[in-house]
Amino acid sequence: MSSSCSGLSRVLVAVAAALVSASSPCPQAWGPPGVQYGQLGRALMLCCPGVTAGAPVSWFRDGETRLLQGPASGLGPKLVLAQAESTDEGTYTCRTLDGALRGMVTLRLGYPPARPVVSCRAADYENFSCTWSPSQVSGLPTRYLTSYRKKTVPGADGQRMSPSTGPWPCLQDPPGAARCIVHGAEFWSQYRINVTEVNPLGASTRLLDVSLQSILRPDPPQGLRVESVPGYPRRLRASWTYPASWPRQPHFLLKFRLQYRPAQHPAWSTVEPAGLEEVITDAVAGLPHVVRVSARDFLDAGTWSSWSPEAWGTPSTEPLPKEMPVGDQQHTQTEEEPQADSPAPPKPSLLPDPQPLDHRDPLEQVAVLASLGIFSFLGLVAGALALGLWLRLRPDEKDGPQKSGLLAPMISVDKLPGVPNL
Repeated sequence: MSSSCSGLSRVLVAVAAALVSASSPCPQAWGPPGVQYGQLGRALMLCCPGVTAGAPVSWFRDGETRLLQGPASGLGPKLVLAQAESTDEGTYTCRTLDGALRGMVTLRLGYPPARPVVSCRAADYENFSCTWSPSQVSGLPTRYLTSYRKKTVPGADGQRMSPSTGPWPCLQDPPGAARCIVHGAEFWSQYRINVTEVNPLGASTRLLDVSLQSILRPDPPQGLRVESVPGYPRRLRASWTYPASWPRQPHFLLKFRLQYRPAQHPAWSTVEPAGLEEVITDAVAGLPHVVRVSARDFLDAGTWSSWSPEAWGTPSTEPLPKEMPVGDQQHTQTEEEPQADSPAPPKPSLLPDPQPLDHRDPLEQVAVLASLGIFSFLGLVAGALALGLWLRLRPDEKDGPQKSGLLAPMISVDKLPGVPNL
């Protein structure tokens, strides 16, 4: 029984050796010397370094005396594993017929590379970067080859191999990082990114077509500050600056959106300022507020940036200005004299102030005056119609026969029967 089992195992080893030899007689060196790589679940072959082809050797696991494969196997300096498992990883030694150590091989097992996951983003309109991550963990040392080229118009065969269209290397910064940068890109052009994952068992490529218009996403605005407005208990002034990565050019500007809320309130209020500052006019008096801001290309290319770090501010607790009548005009006077370096009057917010400082809304006054004018006109029209109707129906006081009018009887009174003639 044992002889039949050993014969079957020899047949399996011979078949595995034939398959491995047909595909690759011996794995190529990849990485540090003395290390060989193989795929889990597949047959593989180890080669004894420094031994000529055909020379018989014996194979052992390092630190063990059990013979794995003897010189009578007919495989020479090669060790064949019919189906590699994770327990097969480790160091192997090969010895000649006289027992002399000829070499050591360290086996590492893993998987071939899969197509990486690639995404690209442009923080400005001149440069963009691409990042990637493995879609499957190979367990083996891996490196990435990155390049890009400018896409041409379909059918323009004469430009496909033009040096102006690439390909060019996409520089990894720093070297070996999972990120590469393309400098000096054209905003209205399209590019094809090539990211190839390479490990000792092979290579796999991912191609990604991008355009700056679609991947544009600025960095968050910087330097957000929130300050109270002296004398205005419901106002806060927020200011910020462009992100340092965005070149300031008149034909490529940013627009902004600002969100704010009281500290204990979960819902955000949102406005879109016209510049680099905004005055909030409906803050809750006495409560701290949290403010954040994001940016986007002013022509809506790409997407909004992520939110800036939050900033906090509390409205001023100084008293409201007092209105003092002077002649036919009014002016405001606070309890304290204004300082020479006092801030300029705040710009109005896009949100209405539910309690304006002068408690008068010009739009409301215009609406009231317009309503009064309409009612006056309708009253005059109704009066004119009533007067005309009255003049039409009033009796004629002059002597003489009356003319038949609207209310005149159709039969004369003296013609009625039973009525004496007068």
